[in-house]
Amino acid sequence: MLCQNCKRSDAHVHLKRIINGEAAEIHLCSACAASLGVSDVMAGFSPFADFSAGVLSAVETGRMSNKTLHCETCGFTFQDIARTGSPGCSDCYRTFAQKLRPTLIKLHGRAVYKGKIPVEGNAAAQKEDSIEALKERLNKAIDEQNFELAAVLRDEIRALTEQEGQ
Repeated sequence: MLCQNCKRSDAHVHLKRIINGEAAEIHLCSACAASLGVSDVMAGFSPFADFSAGVLSAVETGRMSNKTLHCETCGFTFQDIARTGSPGCSDCYRTFAQKLRPTLIKLHGRAVYKGKIPVEGNAAAQKEDSIEALKERLNKAIDEQNFELAAVLRDEIRALTEQEGQ
């Protein structure tokens, strides 16, 4: 497929954006993508845009050396993860934990996967998630110096924790 901008080179950058239910696609060669500042445009398309832009910036400025860390299981580098938007295997999460953590928190609200809670039953897991959510709200209330709300949340956490012990 040819670049839609210069109509000479093969397109290697493919962007898709949905606006009001209508999909719009653009296919660009690497040179046109760079000249059009696609890394800035991508901020509206993907949660990994900041992630990949940061990697590219680090490579360009020399902060990331040519001797990059590789996952021992699949051989992926951090640059491969930034380029594809996903790790090569489960061991990539351990290998690149420090670099992936900010993006995972931004995407999922936390960096640790706790699994899905079954629709039926498993009240203990649901209670644990409730306590965790209340603790997050408590910390936010304290940071905002909303001590009345913090006291209410503290009491709710205490009540749920005491029920857990019974």
